Amino acid sequence: MKVIAENLTVARGERHIVEKVSFSLDSGEALIVTGENGVGKSTLLRAFCGLLPMVAGEVRVENGPPEASLAELIHFLSAKNAMKDSLTVAENLSFWKEFCRSGYAEPGLDPEQALDTLELAHCLDLPFGYLSTGMKRRAALARLLVVRKPVWVLDEPTSGLDARSVDLFSRMLQTFCEAGGILIAATHLPLGLPGAKSLEMKALTATRANDQMAFE
Repeated sequence: MKVIAENLTVARGERHIVEKVSFSLDSGEALIVTGENGVGKSTLLRAFCGLLPMVAGEVRVENGPPEASLAELIHFLSAKNAMKDSLTVAENLSFWKEFCRSGYAEPGLDPEQALDTLELAHCLDLPFGYLSTGMKRRAALARLLVVRKPVWVLDEPTSGLDARSVDLFSRMLQTFCEAGGILIAATHLPLGLPGAKSLEMKALTATRANDQMAFE
């Protein structure tokens, strides 16, 4: 499978935030998006997932599952955890397991197994709101494992994680890519993925709209 983004351009009002960004990724490949705060990393990811309208450009899938929409193929995890404090960790993950199901998505791990991968199984029945910042982030990352999808799009996935948790997560990403998964991640920290492609985004001026990056 291959995902292709061509000339992605996104505006806020009349000002372009992302302009003419192109990239392509085959199964097993990763793209690390970097750049200073405010240059449009999150905007790019959301536009790629179809969560923001584009001024121009397109995203398409080649050699993917027949009739599967792009949304069905993507796990999107933003910088926010999107978990309810009043529900237990298990209840939150069970909700996402059901919500992310589609005609294409394959069954993933059960919540306890997913949490065990991130050394958090002991928190299964605790209210999410009781967890520390780093534990909350690990619980949110476990969402990626409860339903299997071939494309992960992650916005600052290591936010709030300590060094050991980053190492656990890096191994999880390596396993995903080695199994043929496609990863796109915006991050300020290295993710320990040898051979990953990189995209450095730069702020666009109001008077000159430069190509931010394009590569194959």
